[in-house]
Amino acid sequence: MPLVQEINKITPTDDLEAGHKKFALDWIESGAGLYRIKKPATPNPHLVSYFAPIDTANRKILLVHHRKANLWLPPGGHVEPDEHPREAAAREMEEELSAPAIFLQESPIFLTVTQTANDPNPHTDVSLWYLVEGSSEREYNYDEGEFHQIGWFSLDNPPTEKSEPHLTRFLDKCSQLL
Repeated sequence: MPLVQEINKITPTDDLEAGHKKFALDWIESGAGLYRIKKPATPNPHLVSYFAPIDTANRKILLVHHRKANLWLPPGGHVEPDEHPREAAAREMEEELSAPAIFLQESPIFLTVTQTANDPNPHTDVSLWYLVEGSSEREYNYDEGEFHQIGWFSLDNPPTEKSEPHLTRFLDKCSQLL
């Protein structure tokens, strides 16, 4: 199964990520539904792809201030039934930032299992995190209906107070790879 192969390419850097990877593989093996088929959260959990635009020359990451979650997080979205998670990341980049995805690595580098924040219908997202090329000197047209704003942040100084709960761990992993 392509999804299992994609997840098996991720090398966990800590016990939490190893636990999330095990959860994801067990979840897939269980035969449960993987893709959100009904808003807001059916089935629970479901698969998400994040894409993180990275400006490697300036060591910056683009984050979005998500309206619903009220957090800074990488852009991304739900994987559609039978869609490869990398294809979902590319589709979401086009939809959310009006830009093509140029992957820095073909496979995701990080995996998280997270309860949604500030959501009237809380649920669990199993998220694969991809790195894509970005430029802090480029102006991106973003989905203002979904995001308050977007911003570039130093890989060493992200907005950790109001951010996706695994962002710091993700950036630590990025620093090891970049």
